[in-house]
Amino acid sequence: MESSLSFLASSSPPLPSKHSSINSVINPIAPKTISFSKSWGKRRYSVSIKTTVRSEASSSDPMLPVDVSICPRVNAVKPSKTMAITDQATALVQAGVPVIRLAAGEPDFDTPTAIAEAGIRAIREGHTRYTPNAGTLELRKAICHKLEEENGLSYTPDQILVSNGAKQCIMQAVFAVCSPGDEVLIPAPYWVSYPEMAKLSGATPVILPTSISDNFLLRPETFASKLNEKSRLLILCSPSNPTGSVYPKELLEEIADIVRKHPRLLVLSDEMYEHIIYPPAKHTSFASLPGMWERTLTVNGFSKAFAMTGWRLGYLACPKHFVAACGKIQSQNTSGASSISQKAGLAALNLGYAGGEAVSTMVKAFQERRDFLVKSFRELPGVKIAEPQGAFYLFVDFSSYYGSEVEGFGLVKDSESLCRYFLEKAQVALVPGDAFGDDKCIRFSYAASLSTLKAATEKIKEALILLRPPIAV
Repeated sequence: MESSLSFLASSSPPLPSKHSSINSVINPIAPKTISFSKSWGKRRYSVSIKTTVRSEASSSDPMLPVDVSICPRVNAVKPSKTMAITDQATALVQAGVPVIRLAAGEPDFDTPTAIAEAGIRAIREGHTRYTPNAGTLELRKAICHKLEEENGLSYTPDQILVSNGAKQCIMQAVFAVCSPGDEVLIPAPYWVSYPEMAKLSGATPVILPTSISDNFLLRPETFASKLNEKSRLLILCSPSNPTGSVYPKELLEEIADIVRKHPRLLVLSDEMYEHIIYPPAKHTSFASLPGMWERTLTVNGFSKAFAMTGWRLGYLACPKHFVAACGKIQSQNTSGASSISQKAGLAALNLGYAGGEAVSTMVKAFQERRDFLVKSFRELPGVKIAEPQGAFYLFVDFSSYYGSEVEGFGLVKDSESLCRYFLEKAQVALVPGDAFGDDKCIRFSYAASLSTLKAATEKIKEALILLRPPIAV
């Protein structure tokens, strides 16, 4: 059965006309209900969302029209497709549609017990007040110890800033070092927020293409060809979201040799997935390379490896003058991170080297899931895969299927339409590659149980039967 989408707006009956002008002044925000209806097979599901719509002032209203324009920088920013698809899939599940959600990058494991208990204990013991803006001294000391022991990096507590998640650290770092007219160099595929953060700072994102044949790793010659006097910041993410690629030390050293020749150029090293890595791959912190400590802003956190996404805790490590600038922004924004989360973060760092057994158990499960997905999709005609070496994402090239037309759906022409097709025909929510700067691919998050991944794979294979690769592969 052909699916249908409809958006219906309804509201309470309007007031009599003689009150319309008064209502616009006293109650300019009128409640509305938007209903989202969709047919799946013979069943129809509806989702209702309450929202508000500003009423129009009547022509007789003496009030001047309100300027509702938005800052051009904000208008230029794209909303996160990852969050939009996750929210849509969640709404469908709540409406009864059996959608398998493989869009969000969120571990399906519970926070390890020792960490959770530390948070509970913090509440019971009254650690519920503001902390210093930069984070508690005990946590910053523990972070310094972790960075020295695991990453070969030497920092003091005044070179650490604890924030409400690594995303806040990255945003503040970009704002602190970039000015309008600067360029931020971003290898693609990239995490969806990097280019938008650059735009918000007034800088220009410069995308550096990579190839699946190179495991989505940046070629030094590509990097060097894009550098000029405006180049201010290179963002590296290893292990990578969305590809799972891990930069070998030798390649990072080649990149560092190029960075060294450009005095204005800084590097933001996003190392959120450092503990989720599969042998023989090894993690190298960019700041540990010769001459790179002074110009590297290292970002890390607790969300992924420790399954602490909801705790919202991340940190930045870099020279003091950069930390001070980022701390100034944070002081006028959110101030310090949650006192309870910081106690939990301290417990996480006390689990042992690289998170100890608790993290090791999760990583083994992620590797088993990766192996299953790679084997499953390699069996499909026309599909290209670069095997992930870390994180919990698989970035699959389905572009050979573009150009197929399916009865009851329409043309599959790009990653977004293919994701819509998988959502409608297979009830699997995925993120289109164009959100990450590569329209050939689709991102799978395998932060879900093996049984869930097996069910999703079968559904996708069944849906692909209707799609015949129109391009010879």
